[in-house]
Amino acid sequence: MTRPLTPRQQNVYDFIVKTMHELGYPPTRAEIARALGFRSPNAAEEHLRALSKKGVIHMIPGTSRGIRLAHQEQEENPIAPGNGGLPVIGEVAAGSPVLAAAHIDRYCPLPPDYFTPRADYLLRVRGLSMRDVGILEGDLLAVHRTNRVRDGQIVVARMEDDVTVKRIRRDGHRVWLLPENADFSPIELDLRHQHLEIEGIGVGVIRGGNGQALG
Repeated sequence: MTRPLTPRQQNVYDFIVKTMHELGYPPTRAEIARALGFRSPNAAEEHLRALSKKGVIHMIPGTSRGIRLAHQEQEENPIAPGNGGLPVIGEVAAGSPVLAAAHIDRYCPLPPDYFTPRADYLLRVRGLSMRDVGILEGDLLAVHRTNRVRDGQIVVARMEDDVTVKRIRRDGHRVWLLPENADFSPIELDLRHQHLEIEGIGVGVIRGGNGQALG
């Protein structure tokens, strides 16, 4: 199982992915060092070796750009499994699918089965409405895509053009989306008149989005 990356390792990984996106080939050690403020290419080499040991990149000896992602990204299907890791979803534009390519900030090199049930994407948390269950501003919520949920589960829900993370409770055609912070009020919906779509359930948290996973 892949171990979470340190913040610095994540920075190196993100720069490799960004360079490959923009230029079509990976950066050199010197380019990594210059971009991330390392004192020498040797420091970049140490981070690359750590990434290689964690299984998120492969290093090809004898070449200056000998870096390959363990999961090569496929532009024709940016949310496909094995595509550089789990997609990290940032701001979600009104009216568009959560997993639209335009919403993907980067990829986090954790395998989907790091979480149970397996995660399909990571959603960056905005606000403090779920603070009391340890879901904080800036965290990444691991989400399993499903519309089959049980009362009491933490869900990613879409109401018209708004996407929110809340605990769900249902009674017939009435649904409550409950915060875990007394400063916020529950959201009550009547499904006879209002539309609600469940995008998935929360299956774990990565604290602060820095790769420190909490199951």
